[in-house]
Amino acid sequence: MPTEILMPALSPTMEEGTLAKWLVKEGDTVSSGDLLAEIETDKATMEFEAVDEGVIGKILIAEGAEGVKVNTAIAILLEDGETADDISTSAAPAAPAAAANDAAPAAVEAAAPASPAPASPAAADGTRVFASPLARRIAADKGLDLATLQGSGPRGRIVKADVENASAAPMVAPAAAAAAPAVVAAPTGPSAEMVAKMYTDRDYEEIPLNGMRKVIAARLSEAKQTIPHFYLRRDIQLDALLKFRAQLNKQLEARGVKLSVNDFIIKAVANALQTVPEANAVWAGDRVLQLKASDVAVAVAIEGGLFTPVLQDADTRSLSSLSVQMKDLAARARDRKLAPHEYQGGSFAISNLGMFGIDNFDAIVNPPHAGILAVGAGKKQPVVGEDGELKVATVMSVTMSVDHRVIDGAVGANLLNAIVENLENPMMMLA
Repeated sequence: MPTEILMPALSPTMEEGTLAKWLVKEGDTVSSGDLLAEIETDKATMEFEAVDEGVIGKILIAEGAEGVKVNTAIAILLEDGETADDISTSAAPAAPAAAANDAAPAAVEAAAPASPAPASPAAADGTRVFASPLARRIAADKGLDLATLQGSGPRGRIVKADVENASAAPMVAPAAAAAAPAVVAAPTGPSAEMVAKMYTDRDYEEIPLNGMRKVIAARLSEAKQTIPHFYLRRDIQLDALLKFRAQLNKQLEARGVKLSVNDFIIKAVANALQTVPEANAVWAGDRVLQLKASDVAVAVAIEGGLFTPVLQDADTRSLSSLSVQMKDLAARARDRKLAPHEYQGGSFAISNLGMFGIDNFDAIVNPPHAGILAVGAGKKQPVVGEDGELKVATVMSVTMSVDHRVIDGAVGANLLNAIVENLENPMMMLA
């Protein structure tokens, strides 16, 4: 029976994508692992591989089509012996969009083609079970209920090996699905039409949202609405750090390495997460995952949005190593050439707007992180010394936004105090 090839979910945040380019044409024979198409997501352009073998019977979505929802059928795969006549006439191709949005480089978690809904088994709760055509045939021969198997293919798809290694079990009749409770949509503000009417007598340029901007809007709106933020603020005296940095940079000059204040902040956060390990955690819905290593994400502004590349094992790395990697990640982020594993993960983030002259600000926690440090500019100002005398010092203001589901007030305070201690006594970070 013909199988639908579905639009894959290439990143955890992907809801739709652009079919940038087909790498096959109708009539081509493909095997598992063959490249089918290039898909653009909010952050990347990735190649999409075939999971099953067969013949491309019909292409349903044309090149350049944007806004294609995840799990939308994009092509039909024919099995051995099938022809185009076997394709249901109901599978009409979708009209392509005018032009693709600018794509960012990106993550891919290849999703698999799935069989048409009528031929797919259903679990007891009425949900669809995804399985390859060959897996379905073997399951039928062995008397297996596919709804009882755990798929090892992409996105849980049941493949040949899963049914070959399974023992026969009685088929379970699907139960009637319980009526879903009515969902009340959360208010989202005035509609686009309502806003446009307010400005009918004003000149303006309408700028469509690209994929990255849509995801940023959706994720941060959700984060602000669902994460119970609280904020901790401290002023940090930087004079000892600036003096120490100048000494190190003079010694590192021959190696072509120049440390920035941000490099010290990354190291200070990484070490502090080791000092306060209960803060080195992420929210996972029904549990908290406490990480062993300090994986620190750093926000990098790019045209049209931002990336948060992650420096893994930052607690065990030297300052020069972190500096070199951060410069490389930032450069490739701006060119949109980061691989998915380079901007996913981490337990804590840093957002530094000091170079833009911002004194202080409050950042939004980026889930599943438990916190983010908003860093302002270092400025000379009068301070009272420990001996009570007035002096001038370079002071940097920071605000730590915290997810209260993961980190309580005292734990957050201990973490911020550890960060401050590291930055005001920078040689401790090398101990």
